[in-house]
Amino acid sequence: MDWTKQAQHDFQNMPAEGSDLVMSARAELVTAEDPYFRGIDADASLPHWMTVRPLASTSPGGPHIVDLAGGRGWLIYTFMRRHADPQIVVTEAFWA
Repeated sequence: MDWTKQAQHDFQNMPAEGSDLVMSARAELVTAEDPYFRGIDADASLPHWMTVRPLASTSPGGPHIVDLAGGRGWLIYTFMRRHADPQIVVTEAFWA
């Protein structure tokens, strides 16, 4: 998983509660067969404190958002399906 500089900075400045959830969400994303969780109830296997959805419903293959702890925080990311080296890039990290 890669991070933009701003997202990395925001992550590093989160309190422990937020950064712990972000790291747990990261583990879920990098081990998922499809990090976009396409389909009905495709994210049913995720922990109860984490949901994944497209950032814009009109762009299901575009950026996605991971809502953490009922909206207390989120990660916005893109996924590039590459055969040898799939890549997830976090463009925004937030914790309230």
